[in-house]
Amino acid sequence: MSRLKVLVLAVLAAVAVGASAQEKPKALFVVSNMANESQAFAAKQFLKYGPEFGFDMQTLDAKGDTQAESQIVSNAIAQKFKAVFVNPNDINAIVPSLIKAKQAGMVVGMFSSDLAPANQKYRDFFAGVNDTMAGQQAAAAFIKAFPNGAKIVEIGGQAGHDAQIKRHDGFNQAIKGTKIEVIDYKACAQWATDQAMAIMEDMIVKHGKDIQGVFVHWDNGATGVIQAAKAAGISNLFIVGVDGNRAGYVQVKNGVQSVSIAQDFTLMTKTDLGLARDVLAGKKPQAVNWVPLFAVNKDSIKSFDPPEW
Repeated sequence: MSRLKVLVLAVLAAVAVGASAQEKPKALFVVSNMANESQAFAAKQFLKYGPEFGFDMQTLDAKGDTQAESQIVSNAIAQKFKAVFVNPNDINAIVPSLIKAKQAGMVVGMFSSDLAPANQKYRDFFAGVNDTMAGQQAAAAFIKAFPNGAKIVEIGGQAGHDAQIKRHDGFNQAIKGTKIEVIDYKACAQWATDQAMAIMEDMIVKHGKDIQGVFVHWDNGATGVIQAAKAAGISNLFIVGVDGNRAGYVQVKNGVQSVSIAQDFTLMTKTDLGLARDVLAGKKPQAVNWVPLFAVNKDSIKSFDPPEW
């Protein structure tokens, strides 16, 4: 084969590879707030596994701002993205931009948080844990620990977030008719450790040592609760959090947090990516896809590896 022919073939091969790369559908994960460790980890997982599922994968941070989140989706429409994955800061505020995304022919996947039932027609699918069940499992932990009843407080996650709403509702439905009494409840403005700590400090001022336990909607929030209790000289609180992240794992292992209701964000990511690939291939996906939860406590923690995030 002549040197010229070899060169021509090499150029054609390079062009083919470039064309193939360009043909990869662009997909975007809209990070609700990169300051939230679960979201930062999820973004890392989307970037890691997106190419394996055939996507040119990108992420953008809304920084906890609902308007910024909607604008990111609008920009993705203009930039001809084929798929968008969203864990919205507010499940209602994001709807108008998702309607436009669907009208533009984009695949819309909900990650970790779903839309309200009336708006679910504006997304193709949802993958995540059953946050209502997370609240129920937290309630079960309190009922088991306090068969004769207890006075507890609840510190919610980001107000208006799907997970905050469902964890609160699931928990309070499950303790109805039991001897577990929630004597105070307040949600946070963001999923921020310092906000959970400040709320716990206020609750300690109001209720003091009447507080026997705390249901806090996320493990990093439990970190703030633990710090506030320690500063006030209160020990032996029964603290239940949700997420199963590294902070929760360490806190359960050290005995300062009683239970962490854990979720698998890697499996959640892969599920969303696979569903989006199916939609682009013309398949109709299952609309709701639950990723299993598991309880980590002092008895079960040896069965789990320390999480990455």
